[in-house]
Amino acid sequence: MRKVLVVEDDHDIVDLLEIHLKDLDCELEKAYDGNTGLIKATGGSYDLMILDIMLPGVDGMEICRRLRGKDIQTPILMLTAKSEEIDKIIGLELGADDYMTKPFSVREFLARVKAIFRRQDMSKNKNVAVEKQQIFNFGDMMLDLDKRKVTIKNDRIELSPKEFDLLALLASNPGKSYSRSKILNLVWGYDFEGYEHTVNSHINRLRGKIEPDIQQPTYILTSWGVGYRFNEEL
Repeated sequence: MRKVLVVEDDHDIVDLLEIHLKDLDCELEKAYDGNTGLIKATGGSYDLMILDIMLPGVDGMEICRRLRGKDIQTPILMLTAKSEEIDKIIGLELGADDYMTKPFSVREFLARVKAIFRRQDMSKNKNVAVEKQQIFNFGDMMLDLDKRKVTIKNDRIELSPKEFDLLALLASNPGKSYSRSKILNLVWGYDFEGYEHTVNSHINRLRGKIEPDIQQPTYILTSWGVGYRFNEEL
């Protein structure tokens, strides 16, 4: 049985989600305001967190930001009545795994949740398979996948969760070029069509933290007409 935290101030929506998530063999923990939700989210262990953005007290965006800042990597599905593009971009860049705008169909919601659980299971299996290959060294850079740690010349580089995931993806496959849409699918875990610029902004921030010269990158190279790749010559 999977444990799911739902932070939503609309009791009818919570009741609806509970009915259908139980069909997926999920046990629900509920919070109806942001402050309670934040306490539960940071203090409990969950397989999925469903966060409404507009909440009494701490809003869903802030909860997401604080969780990722504490390196809590539990998948997060954001719910909101807003449909503006900027809200989606902010939610994704803060580390949300998926995003749904109210009103939404229950069928689509369940499909998104199942997709998150599948990616979760695949990630666990992949971690077991690559357990022996957890530390990579590329010139002055050391990347420790298990500790989620990056150092350059022995100085630790502070990365956001998505920046680390992006670096880990590219560095684990040096020389392999990834399109922006493929990176969105693998790092954010969903096909966010039209949000390729989210990848660009993350690449730029990542380069600003790890590259000695951002104008002539050493680690993350641009594959013109395709996307990005990690330098295979290091």
